[in-house]
Amino acid sequence: MLNIAVTGHGNWGKNLARNFNALPDATLRYVCDADASQRDNVKSLYPETTVTDDYSQLLGDASLDAIVIATGAPLHFELAKKSLTAGKHTFVEKPLTLSSAESLELCQLAEKNNKKLMVGHLLEYHPAVELLQQSVNAGELGEICYLYCERLNLGIVRNHENAWWSLAPHDISVACFLLGDTPEAITATGQSYLQKGVEDVVFATLQFPGNRLANIHVSWLDPNKTRRVTLVGNEKMAIFDDGLAEDKVRIFESAAKKEEATGLFKAHHGETLAAELDAGEPLRKECQHFLDAIEQNFTPRSDGLDGHRVVQVLEAGQKSIEAGGELVRLR
Repeated sequence: MLNIAVTGHGNWGKNLARNFNALPDATLRYVCDADASQRDNVKSLYPETTVTDDYSQLLGDASLDAIVIATGAPLHFELAKKSLTAGKHTFVEKPLTLSSAESLELCQLAEKNNKKLMVGHLLEYHPAVELLQQSVNAGELGEICYLYCERLNLGIVRNHENAWWSLAPHDISVACFLLGDTPEAITATGQSYLQKGVEDVVFATLQFPGNRLANIHVSWLDPNKTRRVTLVGNEKMAIFDDGLAEDKVRIFESAAKKEEATGLFKAHHGETLAAELDAGEPLRKECQHFLDAIEQNFTPRSDGLDGHRVVQVLEAGQKSIEAGGELVRLR
C-alpha cells in the first residue's frame, strides 16, 4: 500500500482524492487545503484521512510515499520542488510549471533524487487517444499529414490565465503523444475580448518534423461545447469526438488517391467505422498508472519531460501571441 497525500481539494483536486482513495493499492493518508470549508468537506468524505492546512506536515512524514499537487498553477513549482526535495514521488496537475526553466529544474531534481515525477495530462490516458496512438504506430492510417484539436465552450472565464494556458495543455500533450515528437516551431494568434491582456480565444499551429502540422483552437467564448481531435493520414482519417455519448472514435476509410492513368488526385470515400473502446475512467487509469510507475519502477507515460515539453510549447506560443503571430522556434 502506497501512502498518498493530495494538496488542493478544489475543482479538480477533489476528483484526484476520490480516485486515489478508491484504488486498492493506495491509502489517502492526507488532504491538505488552505480553505477551511474544503477541509470540513474532506473530513466528512474521508474520516480516516488526516486533514491539514500545513504542507510541511506532509513533507516531514517519512511514511508518506507520494504527494499529488492540484493547487493553482502558480504554486506548482514551489510545492513540487519541496516534495521532491523531501524524497516524495510527485504528481502535478497540468501545466507542470509556468516556465520551462522551472519545469526543467523539477525534472533534474526528480532524476537526482530517483523519484517519479508525473504530470496530469489526462487525455493521454483516455481510451480513445490510446486507440488512436496505437493506430498511428501500427501505420493503419498511413503516414500522418496533420491533426487539429478544438476545445471550445461558453464556459469558465478566468482572469489569472488566458485560454491558451488554461485549455491548450490538453491538446498540446495529445498532439505530441499522437505524433510521437516535439514541435520545432509555433505560430499563434489570440485576442482579448472580455478582459484586457487575457486572451479568450487562441489559434495556434505547431510545426513538427516531417512536415507534419498540428492546429489548436481553444476558446471559452464560443457558442459550441466542442472537444474534438481530427487526425488525417494519407490512407485513412480519424475523429475523436469526446462530446458524443457513443461512437466517440470514427475511422474514415477515405483519402485522396492518385490515378495512374491521368496522374491526377481523386477523392476516395470509403466506409466509416466506429471503433470499440476499452472501458474505464481516464482519471482512474491515470492515477493507477502513477501508482504502478512507483511500485514497478518505470517511467510514467506523462513524465516530467513530457510536462516540460508542453510548458516549452506554451511559452513559445505565448511569445508568438504577444508578437502578433510571429514564428517562434523551440529550443
